[in-house]
Amino acid sequence: MSDLLFLLCVIQMLWSAVAAIQVDIPKKEYEFIRGDNITLPCTFKTTLSNPPIVIISWSATGPDTPADEVSICMSVFQFNELGYLSNTYEGRVSVDVNVASGKADLKLSSITMAENKEFECHVQIPGDDEGQPADTAHLTVLGPPSPPICRTQGKAEYGQNISLTCNSMEGFPPPSYRWESWDMNGTSRVQDPSTADKGGILSLFNISKETSGYYTCTSSNKIRSASCNITVTVLPPSMNIGSTAGIIAGVVIGLIILVIAIFCCCRRKNKKGNEERVSMNGYYDAAKEPLGNGDGHLDVDLEKSRVSKPADRRDDRSDYDDRRSDYDDRRSDYNDRRSDYNDRRSDYDDRRSDYDDRRSDYDDRRSKHSDRHERYDDDRRFEDERRYNDRRDPRYDDDRYNDRDKP
Repeated sequence: MSDLLFLLCVIQMLWSAVAAIQVDIPKKEYEFIRGDNITLPCTFKTTLSNPPIVIISWSATGPDTPADEVSICMSVFQFNELGYLSNTYEGRVSVDVNVASGKADLKLSSITMAENKEFECHVQIPGDDEGQPADTAHLTVLGPPSPPICRTQGKAEYGQNISLTCNSMEGFPPPSYRWESWDMNGTSRVQDPSTADKGGILSLFNISKETSGYYTCTSSNKIRSASCNITVTVLPPSMNIGSTAGIIAGVVIGLIILVIAIFCCCRRKNKKGNEERVSMNGYYDAAKEPLGNGDGHLDVDLEKSRVSKPADRRDDRSDYDDRRSDYDDRRSDYNDRRSDYNDRRSDYDDRRSDYDDRRSDYDDRRSKHSDRHERYDDDRRFEDERRYNDRRDPRYDDDRYNDRDKP
């Protein structure tokens, strides 16, 4: 393919004449949105009618791209199309050629930001090399700004200086930025003259509680716009996150210590109450221990039944006297119950004696019954024998019957 182009160029040089050619691109600047399918128009005029050979080529050059990497060449030889494309545009480019009308338009599909370049249309006709064989135009691919990212730089504390940044990673032409703010109640407010808004950076100086609120940044260019939001909460210097965490930890530790102290106090109080109840129960149990002499009186060994009191109440004599009086009352009540028990025991003995008398009388009656029963048995046997003898036949008493049994 390259050899063919070289041959055509040689033929063009040999056939050059005094004729003049004019190549023209209507506009010097074209703007399209990224992703569009576009057409860059190019027209040419020649003094030759029905030229046997026409060579049409397009090339694109940019500040960071060599021209040979994006070259586009389309040739017409005796009205048969021959073409060569670089890999950059393969499948996305074509040339709409009409030699009779002098049209050589370039068509690009799905343009990207990489197509922000200078495009040149060049027409070569052997024998017509004078005049203007090429023309250029700049293609500007416009891109809407990507959603911006809002950030806060600095500590949002009273008296500090902070900056709110806003930046869109994409967008051509480069977007401009605008900040708006609302207070915590959602009321729009006029920007403080002391703030500075430049290049998407909003600088806030000597901030205070009134600085807190909602901030919106809008990124826009001639295509469209996008925005982001950020909330600023200004705290006192001692209320930053680290200090707040420390305060919370201190409060939690204090509550734990307080709970432990209350638990210890309650346990100590319960222990004292248990000791007092043990002391009172000790006196009471000692009062219930009899000596076993059967005289109905109780002797209490005070040394044995006495329970030592807590050291902090040894000097409380009045409390001891009250408990002693209460002990005496309980002992008197116990003696009353003991006397009542003895009375019931005496009554029980009387009933038992009466029971023994009835038992003796019962035994006497039983003995009489046995005697009568024996006499009844003797009389019955006698009566049976008498009846038997009366029924017996006297014939059976004859001696002859007895002799039959003899041998």
